[in-house]
Amino acid sequence: MADLVHRRGYLAVGVEDVCKAAGVKKGSFYHFFSSKRELMLAALERQQHMAHAHVLATAFQADLPPLQRIDRLFAMVAGMETSNKNRGGRVLGCPFGNIAVEMSASEPKLARRADQAFCGFASFIADALREAKKRGEIERDVNIDETADAIVAYFEGLAVLAKTRNDPALLRRLGRHAVLLAKG
Repeated sequence: MADLVHRRGYLAVGVEDVCKAAGVKKGSFYHFFSSKRELMLAALERQQHMAHAHVLATAFQADLPPLQRIDRLFAMVAGMETSNKNRGGRVLGCPFGNIAVEMSASEPKLARRADQAFCGFASFIADALREAKKRGEIERDVNIDETADAIVAYFEGLAVLAKTRNDPALLRRLGRHAVLLAKG
């Protein structure tokens, strides 16, 4: 489900598509999930866990100064999107941002689940910003939580722009500016 929706969009994917891709019958699907929405909620939860374990935890390892970890995140995602483009011909964007943009007006449960992912993402950034503040790399009056949210918003906007232009290099090139939000 997650892969199909990431590539095609939530509205373009039906239960039959999911069953075919998974090699299961519709009866099996409905044994475990009451609806496509319920499967998508589970898929988003799994994606968030995987993103935290494999992308955010790696990007925010303490082997670099805290603001450089934010740069590393954008570079990592640029690399992932380059791979997506090389494999499938296009940039896919953030799966959580895609769902939020596509479905927030009509599927509030999906929007809330995407926001939970954004909040988890912001917590990694906030931790890096707190450390940067302690090290004197950013001003003491910087509001950590607002700045972390601003960086998430910048990331999501940049992901949409990279997807729209089908240009993963934007994430690397413009991602370097994200830390400027922390420096005031």
